[in-house]
Amino acid sequence: MSALELFNAARARLAEAPREALGELVVPRRILGVARAPRVERWGAAWHLGVLLLTDDGVLATGDIVRARQEARRGYTAESQRQRAELAAAARRGGFAEGETVHIGWRMLQPDLVDAGGESGPLVAAAGVARVRWSAAGGLMSLEAYLAERVALLLEPPAGA
Repeated sequence: MSALELFNAARARLAEAPREALGELVVPRRILGVARAPRVERWGAAWHLGVLLLTDDGVLATGDIVRARQEARRGYTAESQRQRAELAAAARRGGFAEGETVHIGWRMLQPDLVDAGGESGPLVAAAGVARVRWSAAGGLMSLEAYLAERVALLLEPPAGA
């Protein structure tokens, strides 16, 4: 099966499954020289399948994943913690509910390039088979097997998940 057919089959299986929010970071213009706080605007929703996000009409590569929360003064031991907290606060300012999962910094992928023998983000054509690189250091896995596993996990999560 082609990558497009595999994604369409996954969409059909996931029709009733919960989706997670997609957001886009917006840095507002200054007004009279005063900076305003950035916010995350809602862009849509997608099924989260590991390194991939599947929408009704597209495939995206995941970026940052945060839970929206109110801004609060905290002490941080690492700058990366501070940046994640700022993204979470920006999501809350953008109208996301407290604790809602938001995907930010995602990238649009082109599965038709993979069907033509090329690659797009973590999607790769190897030996005529669509494959996915499931981690930066990980090897390639058949896209068909990867989607089957991820869809099954989303439809029937393990106990305690």
